[in-house]
Amino acid sequence: MDVLLANPRGFCAGVTRAIEIVESALGQRGAPIYVRHEIVHNRFVVEDLRAKGAVFVDELAEVPRGSTVIFSAHGVARAVRSDAEARGLKVIDATCPLVTKVHLEVAKLLREGYEIVMIGHRGHPESEGTMGQAEAGVNHADMHLVETLEDVARLEVRDARRLAYVTQTTLSVDDAAKIVAALRARFATIRGPRKDDICYATQNRQDAVKFMAPRCDVVIVVGSPNSSNSNRLREVAQHMGIEAYLVDDAAGLRPEWIAGKARVGITAGASAPEMLIDKLVERLKELGAKSVRPLEGTAEHVVFSLPRELALPRRGEV
Repeated sequence: MDVLLANPRGFCAGVTRAIEIVESALGQRGAPIYVRHEIVHNRFVVEDLRAKGAVFVDELAEVPRGSTVIFSAHGVARAVRSDAEARGLKVIDATCPLVTKVHLEVAKLLREGYEIVMIGHRGHPESEGTMGQAEAGVNHADMHLVETLEDVARLEVRDARRLAYVTQTTLSVDDAAKIVAALRARFATIRGPRKDDICYATQNRQDAVKFMAPRCDVVIVVGSPNSSNSNRLREVAQHMGIEAYLVDDAAGLRPEWIAGKARVGITAGASAPEMLIDKLVERLKELGAKSVRPLEGTAEHVVFSLPRELALPRRGEV
């Protein structure tokens, strides 16, 4: 049995930044540091930060007045920011800059009088945060969430001439394209973003799976069940007719998935640490893997700086 490693895989710049924000806050301000929701959707990352002193909460009411609270990489609604200010909390924003870009776009479109269609997953923190970008005095009914082609067919808007769409950054590129096509078929003048909202890392990892999957008998994706981009990687392989499974870590691998398989492909969601892949490879070697070969892929050089309140000079900087 041979093992192929997709490239790129694992951490993206937004996830790296979010984790660094929590670790830097703990180092500079001391524990506890409160984090609203999971900083990123990965069980290992969350447990590691919890062991270092991070306290993850569902609601701001759980954060003592005057404490430091970090907003997760997925972003938050304006109402959450207002609530934090009213409670006297010290806020550090770990929202991925690419999500912030979508938030700014939504706020601008709403001020210009557009209704907005958000293509995203119901209940996902990023969708909830983006849907909550309407300012006070703006009609919140001007935001519509669509998840499926059926949602598009049922969509009713006030004025199709003043309609725009944005997308969740971690969607399947192919699925999002189908929904955009359906929106354009119904609303010919709908306005889209100048640049695709789906982030570079999501697209690169999906492209890497499309390259790897046809060369494999089965694909294993490392990522937590609540990770949107990890689930999309599994779906990409499955849509290509390849068996694919999602595991939190090596312990989730079932030997029967790879029994009799000649070639196993491995990738990881954007919030999964590389060490989890290393341990999965070790487990595969125990089960008979003879070789491990990284595939060629798109090189990523994106780096996001820390918020000003945490930024320290990096090596080589003054």
